[in-house]
Amino acid sequence: MKRKSIEIKLQRVRYMPKELEPRVLYVSEEFGAAAHLCPCGCGSKIRTPLGPTEWSLKVTLMGPSLFPSIGNWQLSCKSHYWIKHGKVIWARPWTPEQIATGRHNEEERRRAYYAAIDSKRYGIIRRFWSWVKNLLER
Repeated sequence: MKRKSIEIKLQRVRYMPKELEPRVLYVSEEFGAAAHLCPCGCGSKIRTPLGPTEWSLKVTLMGPSLFPSIGNWQLSCKSHYWIKHGKVIWARPWTPEQIATGRHNEEERRRAYYAAIDSKRYGIIRRFWSWVKNLLER
């Protein structure tokens, strides 16, 4: 089924409004969050956290983009789409196996991200501890 192209505009907010307007991507950079109504028309509020292990927002003259795609697997509509340059671009629905693999891959990316941060942090501590031990051994 081919879906109609939908334009979506950006509205920067501090707090998310209780009532969301269709075709508006609300973004609170202060709280690292975005929200919009599902573009399929089901009326569900879609919340996408922004951050290095979640979605990223890019704003251009053509409009907002969110990366990666948005898959509403927990909703009955199961909508899957991208928001690119202010337009909703529909993607193919995923099978339950694809959803499970996607969730697994997301979790692995999060683990790798935080493991890299931890290794940098503990690397500094280890270097400091080695320095202290060398001073004491002299």
